[in-house]
Amino acid sequence: MQKSHRIKPVRSALREFLRSEAAGGIILMFVALVAMVVANSPLAEIYFHTIHAVTGPELTPKLGPMTVHLWINDGLMAVFFLLVGLEIKREFVDGHLSTWADRRLPVIAAVAGMAVPAIVYLWIAGDDPTLVRGWAIPAATDIAFAIGVLALLGSRAPASLKLFLTTVAIVDDMGAVAIIAVFYTAELNVQALLVAGLLWLVMMTLNRLRVMQLWPYLILASLLWYVTLLSGVHATIAGVMAAFAIPLRRTLAAPDAEDSALHRLEHALVKPVAFVIVPLFGFANAGVSLETIGANDLVAPLPLGIALGLFAGKQLGIFASILLAVKFRLAARPKDASWTQVYGVSLLCGIGFTMSLFIGGLAFTGESEGDAVKIGVLMGSLASAVCGYALLRFAAKPNRAL
Repeated sequence: MQKSHRIKPVRSALREFLRSEAAGGIILMFVALVAMVVANSPLAEIYFHTIHAVTGPELTPKLGPMTVHLWINDGLMAVFFLLVGLEIKREFVDGHLSTWADRRLPVIAAVAGMAVPAIVYLWIAGDDPTLVRGWAIPAATDIAFAIGVLALLGSRAPASLKLFLTTVAIVDDMGAVAIIAVFYTAELNVQALLVAGLLWLVMMTLNRLRVMQLWPYLILASLLWYVTLLSGVHATIAGVMAAFAIPLRRTLAAPDAEDSALHRLEHALVKPVAFVIVPLFGFANAGVSLETIGANDLVAPLPLGIALGLFAGKQLGIFASILLAVKFRLAARPKDASWTQVYGVSLLCGIGFTMSLFIGGLAFTGESEGDAVKIGVLMGSLASAVCGYALLRFAAKPNRAL
């Protein structure tokens, strides 16, 4: 008689990611609110002093001495981008973006959802040459924040909408990574860039040799982060490049393989990123003092361009592109979702909090411009979250017979 073996259930990275992103998104909302309250309270001086306190050596002359803010934005956020890269690779190789039929609608929606906000921003703020650099700020979607809002709706939002929002945001993240690498790199250190390329080739060679232990990749990824920092390319790009080198064992959209290095690393990073790194980034970057800000400052070209780019540009670009794609039979509407619900999700894509603040910090380094960026991102993201939630909360479920 053959001895039976008990099969150990394997968690799905996508399901765990969605759960953690939803909970992390709700925490992120709370943290952003706390940051705003603290920045406008008697604790404001302590808050700003702590964020900009020098806590380390000068790793590169470009950045100067490392501060708490730099460690979060250039260090911890590299881990965030590592997870983003792992998600992108998994979805394109073995997930819901693994075929062109699956990719078509998210790619169309994401591209339009990045282009139209940029056009709206330039239409409002493009007359000032010093502000043109911020065109990409409203082009990004905050997946954690958006999924967190969607999670508050429970069963009112069909699973297809959550999956669609996730895939659009993942493609959107790809675009944001490309934008950061191409448009926000001022000067290049060619020698450091060559060393970074060599380290990445070593990682890819380990992949081809089917080395499944994680420690060699993590050591090389740390070195890759440092030389990327020296190269002039933003250091967080190292996280994405490292992720593409992590080996993945295909499971054909089934629960993940325990001997897949990518699956193991993704499982290990999901919760620390969602519950520690992203909230820390939100707390360090969302705080802005409103003491000297008047009504005229809210409608200045920079914050207004960002706010309308996120709120108006995102919903227009994404919803219109979906309508046209369905009309011309390029793709099908998300299953079990009404057009009203699709429009509601298009609104939620206007929540650009984390990525928009991150790109804003690269585009503008001045304190006054930085505060204007934060105000614009907060206004646009808040309007998108509230309107998207309200519309989805009261949207009727679709007639399945249609």
